Amino acid sequence: MSFLYNLISGKSSQNEDPTGLTGTGGSTNNTNNGTGNNGNSDSVLLKDFTPRELSNFDGHLDPKIYIAIKGSVFDCSLGRQFYGPSGPYSNFAGHDASRGLATNSFDIEVIKDIDDEIDNLEGLSEQQIEALNGWYEHFKRKYVYVGNLVPEK
Repeated sequence: MSFLYNLISGKSSQNEDPTGLTGTGGSTNNTNNGTGNNGNSDSVLLKDFTPRELSNFDGHLDPKIYIAIKGSVFDCSLGRQFYGPSGPYSNFAGHDASRGLATNSFDIEVIKDIDDEIDNLEGLSEQQIEALNGWYEHFKRKYVYVGNLVPEK
């Protein structure tokens, strides 16, 4: 009930728990620490992922969903309804989604095979690069950064 009262009365600030469930009315950490962590207190072990390693995180055998954009890998498990199995963007799960996001294409053809070299994004127009940069900023704000996409050794 306090949530509705706070919502209607406008007495809740951004630093308070609007549900009143914390019991302290204390602040929550909603700041982005620069890694895309969005205040999540869980520790994240950053690592390098090859395309083959990244492909394991498509939400099928492992519940985690990782997506690479511009060489950065993000944990998109919270977006399972979009990126998970049978989601509208499931082609991106466990892959480098850069070219698909840049070209606004969700076709499997824009996804590099895990045995191919990492996409250097050659041939993208200035407008497509701008779109990709926008998507990168979106993922950086919304999802946890977990590492980098690197070529096979």
